[in-house]
Amino acid sequence: EFFVQGNINGFADLRGRTLVVDAPDTAYALQLKKILARHGLKDGDYKINPVGAGPFRFKALIDDKSNAGGILNLPFTVQAEQVGMKSLGRTIDMLGAYQGAGAFTTRAWAERNKDTLDRYLAAYIESVRWVRAPANKAANIAILVDKLKLSGRQAERTYELLLDPAFGFTPDAAFDREGFKNVLALRAELERKAGADVPPPERYVDLSYYERAIKLVGR
Repeated sequence: EFFVQGNINGFADLRGRTLVVDAPDTAYALQLKKILARHGLKDGDYKINPVGAGPFRFKALIDDKSNAGGILNLPFTVQAEQVGMKSLGRTIDMLGAYQGAGAFTTRAWAERNKDTLDRYLAAYIESVRWVRAPANKAANIAILVDKLKLSGRQAERTYELLLDPAFGFTPDAAFDREGFKNVLALRAELERKAGADVPPPERYVDLSYYERAIKLVGR
């Protein structure tokens, strides 16, 4: 979600300002550049301040108001709103589906370690099911309070958003093919020469391991 300081009214106000990213060439930075381009701001119209992962981006926005904004993920979106920052919109609403997180390995390692990989994925699927089960709501909120040091109100709002499959945990950790296509297209657009072909998702994806993991946990 694209958050800015409370005195900023829209994307036009970001011209000449500094925006925080994790690193200049990573996913959220590329999303940020694409969103700004759609609002008439190109490279050179703003400054990039690479400060690191979510906790550091949030801290940079809190500690230094000259950092005008940046893309934040949960739970920092909830915390940012509560301290008076302003959301200019969710990235999925501005750019469409996006595979924001994933685990990667080499095909050779996966082939040598099929059983381990299948069981790892099965455990991950079971974990997501547990998180999304209504009966475990109180336990989940308690974990967020304990591990992330959130207030009860912040934890409840974070948990609510984590249950939104478009914004939080996808049911059964299912692969978002359309979202991954958008990842590749965005990288091709911003990192490669104009006219270069966008590689097909199948070049990087083998869902046979996931399908076996689903069978292990049962549909």
